[in-house]
Amino acid sequence: MTTIIDYGMGNIRSVAKAVMALGEKVVITDSPKKVEGAKRIILPGVGHFGEAMLELRKRNLVEVIKKKISEDKISFLGICLGMQLLFKHSEEAPYIQGLNIIEGKVRKFSKKNLTIPHMGWNRVAINGKNNNSFLLKSIPNNSFFYFAHSYYCVPKNKNDILTTTYYGLKFASSIHKENIWAVQFHPEKSQALGLKLLRNFVKLC
Repeated sequence: MTTIIDYGMGNIRSVAKAVMALGEKVVITDSPKKVEGAKRIILPGVGHFGEAMLELRKRNLVEVIKKKISEDKISFLGICLGMQLLFKHSEEAPYIQGLNIIEGKVRKFSKKNLTIPHMGWNRVAINGKNNNSFLLKSIPNNSFFYFAHSYYCVPKNKNDILTTTYYGLKFASSIHKENIWAVQFHPEKSQALGLKLLRNFVKLC
C-alpha cells in the first residue's frame, strides 16, 4: 500500500493513477492518523512553497510527516514541489519554513534570457556516486523526464544529489538520503521511464 498525501496542491490524482497502473494499492489522504499508519509515502505537489506549507500545517500533517521520515524511516518520495518542501527555506516564500529535513535551500531560476518556468522534456544525468541507486534501476543515464518548475533545490551535501539536469545551469533534479528520495521532474508525466521509476520506488519496501 502506498500513501499519497493530499494537501490540496496539484497533481494528486495523476500520481495516484500512475501508481495504480503498476498494480499497487493506493490511499489518498490528508488524515494525520492515516499518514501515521503509512508504510510508504509519496508527497507530490504543484504550486507555491509558502501556500503548501500553510496547507500542511492547517491539516496537522507537518509533524507526522517528519516523524515518519526521520524516526520511522519509511520509504518516502517527494515529487516536484514535494521535493522542495523537504528543505528549510525557498526564495519563493523566504519567511515560511519548510519541512527542514534536507539541508540546503531552494532558489529561483534567474539567468537572463531563460524561459521560466522550465517546462517540458529534459535530460537527467546520474551522479557518478549514485550509479547503484535502486530508484534508477534499469533507467539509462541521460534519459528524458518531464519538468514544470521555476525553482530548483540546492542541497548542502553534494552526496545527496542523485541526478542533475542542465537548464541555464546544472541543478539537482533528484536527491537521495537514506530512506528519502525526491525528484524535481514528474514521473507520472514521463511515460514509460517515469512508470519504471515509480515501480522501483514501490519495490523499495
